[in-house]
Amino acid sequence: MAWLAFACVAPPHAAETLPPAVTRAMARVGVPAGHVSIHVSDANTDKPVIDLNGDQPRSPASTIKVLTTFAALDMLGPSYTWKTRAYQVGKLTDGVLTGDLVLVGGGDPYMTSERWWNFVQSLRAQGLTRIDGDIIIDNSYFAPIDGSRGDFDDKPWRSYNVLPNGLMVNFQTSHFTLMPNARQSHPQISVNPMPANLIIDNQVLTPAGKCRGAHVTFNVGADDPSALVIGGKLPTACGAYSISRAIMKAPDYAYGTFRTLWTQSGGTIKGGLKIGALPPGATLLLSYDSLPLSEIIRLVNKFSNNLMARHLLLTLGAEKFGIPATTENGSEAIRQWLASRDIQMPGFVLDNGSGLSREERVTVRGLADVLDLAWHSPFMPEFAASLPLSATDGTLRNRFRNPGMQGRLRMKTGRIDDVSGLAGFVNAASGKTYVTVILVNHPGAQNGAAEAIQSELVRWVFGQ
Repeated sequence: MAWLAFACVAPPHAAETLPPAVTRAMARVGVPAGHVSIHVSDANTDKPVIDLNGDQPRSPASTIKVLTTFAALDMLGPSYTWKTRAYQVGKLTDGVLTGDLVLVGGGDPYMTSERWWNFVQSLRAQGLTRIDGDIIIDNSYFAPIDGSRGDFDDKPWRSYNVLPNGLMVNFQTSHFTLMPNARQSHPQISVNPMPANLIIDNQVLTPAGKCRGAHVTFNVGADDPSALVIGGKLPTACGAYSISRAIMKAPDYAYGTFRTLWTQSGGTIKGGLKIGALPPGATLLLSYDSLPLSEIIRLVNKFSNNLMARHLLLTLGAEKFGIPATTENGSEAIRQWLASRDIQMPGFVLDNGSGLSREERVTVRGLADVLDLAWHSPFMPEFAASLPLSATDGTLRNRFRNPGMQGRLRMKTGRIDDVSGLAGFVNAASGKTYVTVILVNHPGAQNGAAEAIQSELVRWVFGQ
């Protein structure tokens, strides 16, 4: 694994400065000090309390999101919004557009199916009923992303692997419900939302007998990326089976769901889908605002949403260097922001800003400096509210249930193979708040070994 290149031996006596319970936990789970980085400091005085391998580059997993989200908050402000626009090309008379409708994406990270429905209704409220031309999608706000959805872990159907797009609808994900029927050889399949252009080839078998689990597969059609072959077996005794899957290509999915919602609202579309730039002379019909950034970062951090984090990074690139936004420009925008804030991270590597990467590297001291900057920022309330609360919500809802600790920790989690981390704020029993960052890069760290170390560290910090 790539983390091995950064494994090191702890400086002399560094482990001896750790709380004994943390040292014992590391020995118990077999994780050497050279594979752990810890930084704890008093949030109000900035005085370091613990620093183990503070400047050693580590894979951060999703703890990198505290950097991405606070950089966005600091650079763009909490009220920043993305805009999705609709333009007419041609004449609009008595509700009939004799020409094309152009949908221009602005990188909205959270255009859910409900908000997409509202977008359609807002268009209908402009008096538009019938579109005699095509739907043109302009998704050029982001440059095309290299690679495919399955590159990270060969699971292209998982929503966390969806690639950013200038016009991203509902995370490119639909919910599938399969209902077996003893009188039919294939189950009934319902899809929500259902793109009008999605073709489903239902090859799922429903054998009789006991339910020993469902095995349902999703594959792209051989000749059409909008065709979906659903196969496998779903015994009738298993009953209904539901699962969410990322499907199609982003423009096809946006068009298909738009067409479905448009038709359901009573409208008609004569043409089909085209992908291209906004034509000169097009007339603006609707500009639709996203949720404000303060709400977006809450969704990113509470639920560790990778796609939304990647949209933030790209947006920073667009705002700093212009469109089309690229990952490289987004990364450079954050590097320049770090430099402007005098935050240094030896060996810093920023890949996509989400943590869904084998390449990203940070130091715990650098990440702690970002958190310290956030603590003293006028936007601290918005940022703090975005972080998961211990034993309460988000990715910490089932952790740190010790007496008195519920709701006293605001920390971002991170976990991929061989990596586990925590980064955030611990409001100790004394009333003091401590910036706390711990990253463990060790084989199998994600399987519980790292959490044992993290728990002892946080318990100690809470007792200060």
